[in-house]
Amino acid sequence: MSKPFIFLALLVISCGTAAAQQQAPAYPLITHDPYFSIWSDTDELGSSTTTHWTGAAQSLMGLIKVDGVAYRVLGKDEMSYQSVLPASDEMPYTVKYTETTPSSDWMQVDFNDNDWHTAAAPFSNHPATGGTAWTSPDLWTRRTFDAKGLGEAPLFLKISHDDNIAVYLNGVQIYEYTGWLNKYIYLPIPEAARKQLKRKGNVLAIHIRNTSGGAFLDAGISRVAPSKDNKTIEKGIQTAIHINATQTSYQFTCGKVNLALTFTSPLLMDDLALLSRPVSYISYQVAANDGADHQVQVYFGASSNICVNMPSQPVIATVYTADQLSVLKAGTQEQPVLAKKGDDLRIDWGYMYVAASSAAHPVQYISSAGDAVAAFVKGRTAGTQQDKDIVFSTAVDLGRVGSTPKEQLFLLGYDDLYAIQYFSTNLKAWWKNDDTQTIEKQLNVAYTDYAAILTKCRQFNEQLHKDAVLAGGETYARLCELAYRQAIAAHKLVKSPQGDLLFLSKENYSNGCINTVDVTYPSAPLFLLYNPDLLKGMLNGIFYFSESGKYTQPYAAHDLGTYPLANGQVYGEGMPVEESGNMLILTAAIARAEGNAAYAQKHWSTLTTWAAYLMQEGFDPANQLCTDDFAGHLARNTNLSLKAIAGIRAYAMLARQLGYTAIADEYENSAKAMAANWIKLADDGDHFSLAFESKNTWSQKYNLVWDKVLNFDLFPTSVYKKETDFYLAHQQRYGLPLDSRKTYTKSDWILWTATLTDNVSDFNALIQPVYTYVTGTDTRVPLSDWHETINGKMVGFQARSVVGGYFMKMLEAKFSTVLDSGAEK
Repeated sequence: MSKPFIFLALLVISCGTAAAQQQAPAYPLITHDPYFSIWSDTDELGSSTTTHWTGAAQSLMGLIKVDGVAYRVLGKDEMSYQSVLPASDEMPYTVKYTETTPSSDWMQVDFNDNDWHTAAAPFSNHPATGGTAWTSPDLWTRRTFDAKGLGEAPLFLKISHDDNIAVYLNGVQIYEYTGWLNKYIYLPIPEAARKQLKRKGNVLAIHIRNTSGGAFLDAGISRVAPSKDNKTIEKGIQTAIHINATQTSYQFTCGKVNLALTFTSPLLMDDLALLSRPVSYISYQVAANDGADHQVQVYFGASSNICVNMPSQPVIATVYTADQLSVLKAGTQEQPVLAKKGDDLRIDWGYMYVAASSAAHPVQYISSAGDAVAAFVKGRTAGTQQDKDIVFSTAVDLGRVGSTPKEQLFLLGYDDLYAIQYFSTNLKAWWKNDDTQTIEKQLNVAYTDYAAILTKCRQFNEQLHKDAVLAGGETYARLCELAYRQAIAAHKLVKSPQGDLLFLSKENYSNGCINTVDVTYPSAPLFLLYNPDLLKGMLNGIFYFSESGKYTQPYAAHDLGTYPLANGQVYGEGMPVEESGNMLILTAAIARAEGNAAYAQKHWSTLTTWAAYLMQEGFDPANQLCTDDFAGHLARNTNLSLKAIAGIRAYAMLARQLGYTAIADEYENSAKAMAANWIKLADDGDHFSLAFESKNTWSQKYNLVWDKVLNFDLFPTSVYKKETDFYLAHQQRYGLPLDSRKTYTKSDWILWTATLTDNVSDFNALIQPVYTYVTGTDTRVPLSDWHETINGKMVGFQARSVVGGYFMKMLEAKFSTVLDSGAEK
C-alpha cells in the first residue's frame, strides 16, 4: 500500500473564522468494547484530558509543529500528584484500627488509641488486595503522620473506598460520601483543615461502613507535582467538529497550516471480522493555508493508563517492528487476566499498541508525560526509568507541506488476550476465531486496508444519515449518529464453546451486569436494522442459560453475571414479566427482520414456557420490578402489561409462521382480549394511567410501539393518538418525564414513544427536547440515557448500549416499507 498522505481530500480546510461547533455531552474517539473506549468531554479537543467512559484519565495527546512552532490539538496533560502521605498502592503503611464503636472523640488528635489494633493497609474483604482482612460492618482507623516542609501548596485527599465513609484530618471533617469507588480519586483538602496541620503528630481518621458486597479502604495525602509542560506550545484554533456514525472529525488552524484530525472506529456490522478488530485510526491531514510551503511535524502520544485499572500499576513497554509497521506495545507486569469484575473498572490485562508506517520513519519513544511533549517541542527523544504514568510517543516529520494535503496515519489497538469468561470457560475475542491471527497481523491488515475501509465507512455514514433523515428528519439523524458507536462499543463479540455467536453487553455505569436482557431490549432496534445476528448474539446466552438446565425458573433470566464474567445471574431478584416479554418480542422482531421463524424454531420449547408464564401472570402484573427498576416496584403496571400482551402476540406470530395454527389462534385471541380489557382498566380520561385503576397518574407507554412496528393490530390508532396528545402537553424543556412520579426521563424510551405519533410535527416535538438535552447538558460524560427534564442534568447511567433504541423510528420505517417475504404483518 502506498503511504496515506493524500487521501481524504474532502477534509482539507479553508482558512477562516471559527465555525459553530456541534455539541455532544462527550465525543467518541476510540470505541470498540467496554474496556477499549476513550472519549473527550469538552467541545474543544485540546481543552481536557481524554478519558475512559468511566471518567478515569486515559490520555491521548496530539501536537503539530509548523516551522518550529508547536501547537496542541489533542488532549491536555493529566494532573500529576506527589505523595505527602502515601497510600498503600505507593508504599506500605500501618494504621491503628478498631471494629468496635469508639467514643465520640475518636477522630481527635489527642484521642488515646493505645487499645486499638495495628495492621497494614489496605483493608478489604478480598484476599487478592493484600493488606488486612476486613469482614465486619464498621471500621475505624487512625493514621498518625508528620508534615514538614509542605509550604503553601494545596493538598489533596487520595482515597479509594467501599462503601460509606467519613474522613477527618486533625478532627476536621474533610470528606463524607455515601456509596463506593472502584478507583482512587483526589479531593481538595479544605484550607481550614490544611491550616490545622502541625510539623508532628497529625492524624488522618476514617470511619467506613460496608453495607453489602465488596469492602475496601485505602487513603493518603498528595499535592500537585510541578508541571513540565513547555510554555511555548501554542493552542491550535479549533474551527469545526463533525460526528457521523463511525468517525469524529476536528478541524484546526495552526498558524500557516490547517489540520483535519479524524478518529475512525470502523464499526461496520455487516463485517464481523472488521467489527471485532480492536484497531482505530487517528488521521492527521495537513495543508498550507497561505499558498506557501511549511516544515511540518506531527505527534501522537498515548498514556499507559489505557492498559491499567489503577495508575499505580507497573507496566512493561517495548518498541519493535512488525512487518510494515513500527510498534509501541505496553501492558501491566501482573497481567491478571479476567481476575476482576464490576462496573467502574478498566482493563489491566492484555496489551495496548500504537503503530505507524515504518516507511514514514517515525520516531518512537517511551517517557514520562511531561518529557514526552517537551521532547517533541525541542526536536529530540526522551526516555524514562519509570514503570507507571508513562506515555508512548510517535513523531513523524512530514517535510515540506504546501496546498496539496498530506496525511499521517496512526493506529491504536488493544489485544485483550482473553475477553470473556462464559460459564467457567475463558473466551477470546471474535477476531481470534482464526488461530493464526495475531494482533500484529490485525494491525498490518488494518493499515493495508485503510483506504478501502475508509471508503466503506464513508458510504455507510452517508447512507445512515440519509435513511435517518428520511425516517425522522435532520435532528433525528444527529441523535442516531451520536448513539451509533456508543451502542455497539458497550458489547464484546465472542464465540461460545457451543459455537454460537455471543454479543455480550456491559451494563455500564449501572451495576456492571453482563448480557442484561432489559438492556438488550431497548438497544435492539439498531441491531435489527443492521445485523439481526448480533441481536441473536445477545439472546443466545439467555436461551442457553435456561436450556442447559443451569437456570430453572419458568421465566427468562435477568442477566448472565457481572462483566466480564458470564457465569450466571447475579441480580438480586428476577423481572419475570419484563424479561420474558423482552425475549419473546425480540425473537419475533428477528423473525420479521429475516422473513422466517427459524431462530424461534430452535428455541421453541423455551419460548413456549415463557409465553405460558405471561398468559398466567402478565396481564395484571404483581408488585415487581420492570426495566425502569430505579423507579421501584409497581403493581398493576400498565406499561409492563403492554409488554406482556405484546409478548403473547409475538408468540402467536411465531407460531403462525411455523405452521402451528391452533396455538397461534389461541394466543392471538388471548392477546386481543387482553388489549380490549387493558383499554378499559387503564383509561383515565384524556390519557391512560400508570397502573390499572390508578386515577390521575400517567406514564410513557413505550412498550406499545411494538404493536405498531410489528403490525400486531391489537390497539386502535386512537389509543396512540390519545396518549401522544397527552404527552405533548406534559413535556419539560429537556424532554417528556418517564411518568407522573418524577421529573426524570429515559431518552431511549422517548424515542420509542415518539414513534407512536402519526405525523412529522408531533414526532419532532417529542424528540427536539432530547436534542436540546444532548447539546445543552452540563453533565459532560458519554451520552446518559437517564436525565432530568427540568435542568438537563444526568441522573445516572452513561455510555450504555440502550441508546441503540434511538433507531426505533428507522426500524419502523424499514418494516413498514419492506415486503413481508413470508413474515406475518
